[in-house]
Amino acid sequence: MEDKQIKISKYLAKHLRHSPRAIGLTLQPGGWVGVDALLAATARNGFPLTYEELVDCVASDNKQRYSFDISGEMIRANQGHSVAVDLQLEAQEPPPLLFHGTVKRFLVSIQEFGLVRGKRHHVHLSRDLETARKVGSRRGAPVILQVDSRQMHQDRHPFYCSANGVWLTDTVPPQYLTLL
Repeated sequence: MEDKQIKISKYLAKHLRHSPRAIGLTLQPGGWVGVDALLAATARNGFPLTYEELVDCVASDNKQRYSFDISGEMIRANQGHSVAVDLQLEAQEPPPLLFHGTVKRFLVSIQEFGLVRGKRHHVHLSRDLETARKVGSRRGAPVILQVDSRQMHQDRHPFYCSANGVWLTDTVPPQYLTLL
C-alpha cells in the first residue's frame, strides 16, 4: 500500500504543481481544483483514484504537500508550483531564523546570487534544522544555510507561510545567509 501512496503523491505533485493542463485541469484562484474534477481527470488519464485513496494520501503525506478546503470539495498543493498560480497567501512576520537545505555543488552560485526561486514561485525555507537537512539530503550530502529572516523582514522582504508550515519568500540575497 505504501508504494501506491508514493505513486499517488508523485502524481498529485506533478499535476497539481507543475502540469495540471496535461490531464485537463485548470487551477482556480488559490491553486484549488475540484476533487470530483481531479478524480475524473485521473481516471481519464489512466491513473484512476478513489476518493478514499485521495483522502488517505493527503492525510498521510509526511510533508503535508496537499490540503482540502473547508468543504472538502476542493484540493490543492500547498506550495512548490512551477505554473502560474496565486496561492492567496498573506505576508506575515517570520521567525527570526529560518533554514535552507541544499548540496555543496550549488554553494558558489548561492554565495554570489543568494537563494533564487528558479522555476518555482518562491524560495522554500524551513523553520528547523532537521527539516532543512532532510530537504538538502534529497540530492546528496546536505549543506545547511541559516537565513536571517528577522533582518530580511525588517528590510521589507515579504514572507509567507504555506498551509503546511513551509516559509516562502521571493529571494534570499547572500548577505542574509550563513553557512552552518
